[in-house]
Amino acid sequence: MLKVMGIFNISFTEGFILVGFSDWPQLEFILFIYILIFYSLTLFGNTTIIILSRLDLRLRTPMYFFLCHLSFLDLCYTTSTVPQLLINLQGHDQTISYAGCVAQLFIVLALGSIESMLLVVMAFDRYAAVCRPLHYTTIMHPRLCLSLAIASWLGGLVNSLIQTGLMMAKPLCGHHLNHFFCEMPVFLKLACEDTGGTEAKMFVARAVILVFPAALILGSYARIGRAVLRIKSTAGRRKAFGTCGSHLVVVSLFYGSAIYTYLQPKGSYSENEGKFVALFYTIITPMLNPLIYTLRNKDVKGALWKVLGRGRDSG
Repeated sequence: MLKVMGIFNISFTEGFILVGFSDWPQLEFILFIYILIFYSLTLFGNTTIIILSRLDLRLRTPMYFFLCHLSFLDLCYTTSTVPQLLINLQGHDQTISYAGCVAQLFIVLALGSIESMLLVVMAFDRYAAVCRPLHYTTIMHPRLCLSLAIASWLGGLVNSLIQTGLMMAKPLCGHHLNHFFCEMPVFLKLACEDTGGTEAKMFVARAVILVFPAALILGSYARIGRAVLRIKSTAGRRKAFGTCGSHLVVVSLFYGSAIYTYLQPKGSYSENEGKFVALFYTIITPMLNPLIYTLRNKDVKGALWKVLGRGRDSG
């Protein structure tokens, strides 16, 4: 091992201990039950959206194409953190290897960055549908949709690679991560040396991936709002508000929790508060997304009943 500033630095052969919620042992069993239920609902809801979008022709539209990507992201995001948390809550194993922790850090950052960019793309899709309805099919043609999706994935992966690389270039001291998964703000607290310069660079990267997309989305919805108010038909206005409102709710949930976690200075970050906020955006939000998008959506309901009816008929 290397010795840095009088403290032993973590080597590649050692791992970390995830403290998780061990400070509240009376909550661990309750959390385990609720998280297991929420995780199961997340898997069911997001998988259902993906399957229905592939089976029903009415859902072969740009909106559901991007919604499938969002559902897949939510599946991957929760699966990258929740199984580890469930094991942690049972007290069987609270350790994670150095390589596993770095991989988890990279994956969580990548998926979060991709979702941030994908929500911008979905806002653009809603803008085209509401503000340019006569040209919607021309604007959102399949090639552009695929290009936007690929750009979101590549942009998120590059952002995660940069931030993870900057973090791993710093020596880390200590083995206890006061969290239930490997997350950037907790890693920064383990740094052996001053991280002012690195933290500033990472803050700029996080601001670009969070604040700039959020501003674009708000700008898009300002124009969408003006266009909706000009719609004379009450039914048409209600439909526009319904589809756009769902996306705005998802945007608020995602960016609200992400900005709270990633855009506050290291000194003001509370690890205990961070754990409970992380529960929200790693478990609750991915579970709610399918409900928010489909609860009042007649196309999805129709596709679901069609599939269920087909299953009964074949039986």
